[in-house]
Amino acid sequence: MELNGRVMIVTGASSGIGAATARLAHRQGARLVLAARRAERLARLAEELPGSLAVPTDVTQAAAVNALRDQALQKFGSIDVLVNNAGQGLHVPLTEVTSDDFRAVWELNVLAPLALMQAVLPTMVRQGAGAIVNVSSGTSLMVIPGLGAYAATKAALNMLSQVARQEFAAAGVAVSLVYPGITQSEFHSSLRAGQILGAAVGRASVPAEVVAGVILGAVRSGEAEVRVARPG
Repeated sequence: MELNGRVMIVTGASSGIGAATARLAHRQGARLVLAARRAERLARLAEELPGSLAVPTDVTQAAAVNALRDQALQKFGSIDVLVNNAGQGLHVPLTEVTSDDFRAVWELNVLAPLALMQAVLPTMVRQGAGAIVNVSSGTSLMVIPGLGAYAATKAALNMLSQVARQEFAAAGVAVSLVYPGITQSEFHSSLRAGQILGAAVGRASVPAEVVAGVILGAVRSGEAEVRVARPG
């Protein structure tokens, strides 16, 4: 799917990978629907990207997800691409994971992407085409002490995405997974709990713009899975 003229919803668009994806997609001609909880940041990004629609959204709330879809359709008349990028980390040993923290991250990293896929699918089916990119994590493919709870949410997202890819294919909707590694963004300073060493971020991280390019490449190709290469 080429991006020029396509309507794209990007969640978690107020910073990091989401904002970088929105900027790059705008340069390539996409018509953007920007979703995130931080309304002021979202409004500034929409001003930076003329023609974009900013919809402050808590994607863990069903009513907010439906309102996001409805506002996108009201303004643009279609939804061609969904980038499920909103997410949060939980970087603590399993002995320290609280049920409240795990539940909150599960709702954001797993339940919200599923709800968003369900929300946009009827429109994409009517159109006979669509692209969904779910942003996972390289941690879901590894066993790393301290990241078990977070990686479990992304592993669940992987399975949902792989099944959705098969279930949606007959309708012309491609579902892709992107696996970033450590990315230069605010993600590491806004964890639900725990921390990541700043030195590790600097040594092994990639710019958010690189991940954005991989995401848009997946939209164009419809490829099932793409890993973001490490630097060097």
